[in-house]
Amino acid sequence: MLQQTRLGAGGPEVGIIGLGCMGMSAFYTGAGQGEDESIRTVRRAVELGATLIDTAELYGPYTNEELVGRALHGIRDQAVIATKFGTISYLDGDRQGNDGRPENVRLAVEGSLTRLGTDRIDLYYQHRPDPSTPIEDTVGALAELIQEGKILAYGLSEADASTIRRAHAVHPVAAVETEYSLWSRDVEDEVLPTLRELGIPLVPYSPLGRGFLTGQIHSSDQFDAGDTRRNHPRFADTALTANLRIVERIEAIATELDATPAQVAIAWLLAKGGDRHDIVPIPGTRRVTRLEENLAAASVRLTGDQLRSLDALPRPVGDRYSDMRHLVTRAEPVQDAR
Repeated sequence: MLQQTRLGAGGPEVGIIGLGCMGMSAFYTGAGQGEDESIRTVRRAVELGATLIDTAELYGPYTNEELVGRALHGIRDQAVIATKFGTISYLDGDRQGNDGRPENVRLAVEGSLTRLGTDRIDLYYQHRPDPSTPIEDTVGALAELIQEGKILAYGLSEADASTIRRAHAVHPVAAVETEYSLWSRDVEDEVLPTLRELGIPLVPYSPLGRGFLTGQIHSSDQFDAGDTRRNHPRFADTALTANLRIVERIEAIATELDATPAQVAIAWLLAKGGDRHDIVPIPGTRRVTRLEENLAAASVRLTGDQLRSLDALPRPVGDRYSDMRHLVTRAEPVQDAR
């Protein structure tokens, strides 16, 4: 059984590794295929103590929340459901676009509760900040939902340090989710120190570099035509070839430990969390075998020399997103969500 930790002073207790469910339904090669296996993976995660199950209204859209709801039927009370709102504007014809207005928050939560088949959401993230709505207004609505019992805690995703401070001053933030891995370390500059100061845990999404750090990706030709990684600068052919040097160093350490590259990448994040266990990665997978491999990272112990070697890895070639604002600022039909 996976060791447990608590998300913030008043947040839920979760396993020190969770499960990201996005790729089961959206954006990556194989999404929407083999849903029975995806359901088995979610249930196996809960059985093994990886109780933080992460989804969002945008994934599909909507279909991933429905899948997670089906997967947790009969075991819902054993899981900690994290979902996200704020990238679909229900006040603008259910269109894609950042919307943190209180009225939109209330419409969003009702939809998520229905799709998940539950009476409460354990951790409700704002998926992306809305530059048009003061964060204080959004958090005020979230605090009301906590009082009503519809959500038990709230978090922020891809928020900067200033936004986190302002939100936390209104109502304590239970967790912040953002990209963090051996090839995405911007969070270390300002966000992670702020979280440590405020006592807020970090939940890294894409802890395996969108699959790249597993050592299984050598060309963008491996992706289906609709796989959004084809549009990410780091997966462009020239950049991808250059970035393989990062994986080669990880693979060398994995060989030393008789582990897999994925386990080394996750173990590095766990080591960054230290005895506080305030970093809870959520690697995604559709397969039980990969889930079990990822969770075994909790038993991988990196030496001081290995940690220093990983810390010294070169920065990747290419930005995380083609538009580094990586915020949905246009209103587009939700079925075209990416």
